[in-house]
Amino acid sequence: MATIAVLGTLDTKGHEHAYVAEIIRSRGHQTLLIDTGSAEAPQVKPDVTREQVAAAGAVDLAGIMARKDRGEAVTAMAGAAAKYLAGLVESGAVQGVISLGGGGGTAIGTAAMRALPVGFPKVMVSTLAAGNVAPYVGTKDIVMFPSIVDVSGMNRISRVLLARAAGAICGMVETSVPAGADKPLIAASMFGNTTECVNAAKKILEDAGYEVLVFHATGTGGRIMESLIESGMFAGVLDITTTEWADELVGGILGAGPTRLDAAAKAGIPTIITPGCLDMVNFGERATVPAKFDGRTFYIHNPQVTLMRTNAAECAELGRILAEKANAHTGPVTVLLPLRAISIISAEGKPFHDAAADKALFDAVRAHLRPEIPLVELDCEINAPEFSEACAKALLGSLESR
Repeated sequence: MATIAVLGTLDTKGHEHAYVAEIIRSRGHQTLLIDTGSAEAPQVKPDVTREQVAAAGAVDLAGIMARKDRGEAVTAMAGAAAKYLAGLVESGAVQGVISLGGGGGTAIGTAAMRALPVGFPKVMVSTLAAGNVAPYVGTKDIVMFPSIVDVSGMNRISRVLLARAAGAICGMVETSVPAGADKPLIAASMFGNTTECVNAAKKILEDAGYEVLVFHATGTGGRIMESLIESGMFAGVLDITTTEWADELVGGILGAGPTRLDAAAKAGIPTIITPGCLDMVNFGERATVPAKFDGRTFYIHNPQVTLMRTNAAECAELGRILAEKANAHTGPVTVLLPLRAISIISAEGKPFHDAAADKALFDAVRAHLRPEIPLVELDCEINAPEFSEACAKALLGSLESR
């Protein structure tokens, strides 16, 4: 039997949360009904009052309620709910959480869920689940469950969907995770254009007794990887695909933010950095590419993805950024350069081949990298077996010397 937190604004959606709690209890679990409302009195009696939640975040709830500023209330209660729920999870008081909401309720519920560890069961039933949920999910494994109709009273649709959502959170807490081999973990970044390189290096590392978790360098993937590195779960990082920095610099759609490459530097863990796919900036369909880029070199990766070749000026700046990120490392870091191609399509004879741009990138790395940081230059393409082997062996050498 588990205890599941049922968290939400009980002043506007109390009956719906109570219904979900009843379904959960019918499955043999306990519930903890937590009120995060800030307007009217709760529709049902909570197990945890809004005042208790507010106190966890040092929120002046009475003042907020008196001002009747919904935006202020949602922001304040989101922060307080995150602190309160994280405390419950840390103490082992709850084993799962579910919340229901519209815009405000989703903001509060998901803020609380983002404060929890990856792997902890989290379900958010939301009117916003069919749209862009990235701001709500962030880098955590929150299950967004579309409410279909507004969370506003019980009806023939909401009864079914809320019962299914309650069943989902019950199934999550009831499922035991099979034990796996407890090997040291390596984080690796990959794109379609660096798959061969990463897979070959991954095999070498696995043969040496490590488990490699691969993250797709799509913006979200990079942010998740950084978040997990920061949590302390990795022994080393194989950052072969730093392409997200091209999007961040130039304005593509797959940027991972200005802190990409920072977590490993701060953690001081052995790290390999290469300029994988810094030749490309990602956009959506060709028609969505901003007009200011007219005249640039493009490659249609598929109908939904258009790649734009980075030019020499951009590559020079990317090389400087890469070097300075490496310079910030407090632990072992090695930079490797594949001089013949940094992606499949930048090799000689391919659509993105641009010797001047590549030279600008490599020259900037050389000029800005601290002299004591190992810089390995190989006369090969990034997916060549010798480059994969060099990356893996450099990382293994750093790991084994610690």
